[in-house]
Amino acid sequence: MVFRFDARSWRLKDLDEDLGALGHVAPRGYAVGLHIRFAAPTITAHTYPEEWLQIYTEQGYALRDPLIGWGLSTTGAARWSEIAVPDPFGIWQQAREFGLNFGAAISVGPLQSRSIVGISREDREFTAEELATAEQIVARMHLSAQPPAELTKAQAEALCCIADGDRLAAAAYRLGISESALKARLSSVRQRLDVRTLPEAILKAKEYRLI
Repeated sequence: MVFRFDARSWRLKDLDEDLGALGHVAPRGYAVGLHIRFAAPTITAHTYPEEWLQIYTEQGYALRDPLIGWGLSTTGAARWSEIAVPDPFGIWQQAREFGLNFGAAISVGPLQSRSIVGISREDREFTAEELATAEQIVARMHLSAQPPAELTKAQAEALCCIADGDRLAAAAYRLGISESALKARLSSVRQRLDVRTLPEAILKAKEYRLI
């Protein structure tokens, strides 16, 4: 399993410690997809070989990966060899060509915002203790990367107007409300997203797919 790493994701700096710990458990690499919403994770990171990532991406394997299918259907931790999901495209066999000989999957969280992680090593199967440690690390990352609460319809509409380039007066007219009411909505948006400025609110809302 390989997810595209988005270097613009400023939130990854808060996850460095857990990603480092995960790297110790998975010496051949990992792929992290946190809070998958609308078929895409909000935070991604990977340390798998770049050559494998390129093949995985070019072939569109994310839509066919048995690990992801397993992770969306259940929660917990399991070795790849224990996952009884068909692999008609031979994704895991191809992964072995890059040293991903043994691996495990960890899936945590509700279906509407699930985190799925793949870990690998070259020499042997993961022990039960290693799986338990990896599951604890993923659970911590899932909690620390928890997206903010959904915006209300009124808040989302107000922020979308500003994101579209409207000035306050134009946005208020467009929504059929007073300018002071619009300012109150935008202030509540900043509070809910825990940011200081509207540009920050727009960036965070888009990153979390709230608008």
